[in-house]
Amino acid sequence: MQSTGTRPKVVVTGGARGVVGHAGVRLLTDLADKTGLTSGFVEALGLDRVRRSVHEPGRVAVDLAVLLADGGEAISDLAVLRQQPSLFGPVASDPTAWRVLDAIDTAALARLRAARAAARELAWAQLIETRRGLPATTILGRRLPGFVLDLDATIVLAHSEKESATPTWKASFGFHPLLCFLDATGEALAGMLRPGNAGSNTAADHITVLDQALQQIPEPCRYGVPVLVRSDSAGSSHEFLAHLRGLREQGVATEFSVGVAITEGVRAAITAADDWVAAIDGDGSLRDGAEIVELTGLTSPGLLASFPTGTRLICRRERPHPGAQLSLFDQVNGKRHQVFATDTPHGQGSIQFLEVRHRAHARVEDRIRTGKTTGFGRFPSRQFAINQAWLELALTGIDLLAWTQALLLDGAMAAAEPKKLRYRLLHVAAKLTRTARTTTLRVAAGWPWTNDLVQAFQRLAALPEPVT
Repeated sequence: MQSTGTRPKVVVTGGARGVVGHAGVRLLTDLADKTGLTSGFVEALGLDRVRRSVHEPGRVAVDLAVLLADGGEAISDLAVLRQQPSLFGPVASDPTAWRVLDAIDTAALARLRAARAAARELAWAQLIETRRGLPATTILGRRLPGFVLDLDATIVLAHSEKESATPTWKASFGFHPLLCFLDATGEALAGMLRPGNAGSNTAADHITVLDQALQQIPEPCRYGVPVLVRSDSAGSSHEFLAHLRGLREQGVATEFSVGVAITEGVRAAITAADDWVAAIDGDGSLRDGAEIVELTGLTSPGLLASFPTGTRLICRRERPHPGAQLSLFDQVNGKRHQVFATDTPHGQGSIQFLEVRHRAHARVEDRIRTGKTTGFGRFPSRQFAINQAWLELALTGIDLLAWTQALLLDGAMAAAEPKKLRYRLLHVAAKLTRTARTTTLRVAAGWPWTNDLVQAFQRLAALPEPVT
């Protein structure tokens, strides 16, 4: 029989020296140091300590955030870092990591958030100095001024009994966290772990998460620039929108673009509309079979009375996708309708532009999908407080990946999803050599992304540091 194998035969043995795996993860640990995240976490979790321990709790927290950014799913995955002290230094044991998480109470969690905000301010300053400015959301080739914040909730399944894990509205069992991402960079600004039966449109939760997200934006950038808040219909509660409008009195120039449920009054306005115009896609081309119209002047007098002054309603209708489940109203009209509310005034974009801008909120689904592979897709503890701390470290890991891409990478790697980053850069093997008091990390010359990794380390070393 003729052999069809093409792989060379190998004999596997142990005993190799100087070989390390996950070499690219060193980028994340060093970037945490360079942005002041490590020192901030050490201070945040060290205020109540009488004496220094072998493993500073703040450094343990950073190691956990790095672990999650690297795709780890459990505290036991710290072994990957721990077994390579020549690359990552001393890493805490699993029991020590559990104790650190267990000690993060509400006050400590607030200090961790403040440390994240301080590190973000430095990372953005480094980005402005080395990359000539912050990334911005672009719609139809137009850079939006200021910031775009996307809020959305998701279901995270629990496969065992855990505190506050409950049946969800999707007939599953687990948690229902609410999250906020910065659209331009993918940074995870804030997140709240909630029971599985938490309401989708709970105004108090949206207000809390939004306020925490705004605190993550450096103060010099937070005031005097537009801040667009996008959400699905869960964010259209009148209390939440009133809070958004009230932020203007504090100097935060907020606007909103939120989904709206199709009530009888909205349906009547849709039926009365006759000046539909063609909708467009994100690339500027016509969206096949889709039309949009402004409903603001067609609604009954009381429909917009509870919305902030200046609120506009815009509707898109299009042919439904095969298999789509439609309401009775949509069945009668044979179209799928989606309505959103915005307080962006006339003259700041056509309704086609505003509709594309709102539809771009769907990017948050990708943030959540990849975030579930970066820590918050699985919660490790039966205790709710530990899981909330775990969520905060997962958000930190997402930030580290975003900062790595914005500060250190170019081209395809700067826009790659976490899975691709891990597979091509972070998980690469290398060899450590020591010569004349210099430790060198040697990546295989034939690895297609060696230059990306080498250049990233060079940029990391060149990042400006604050004067102390």
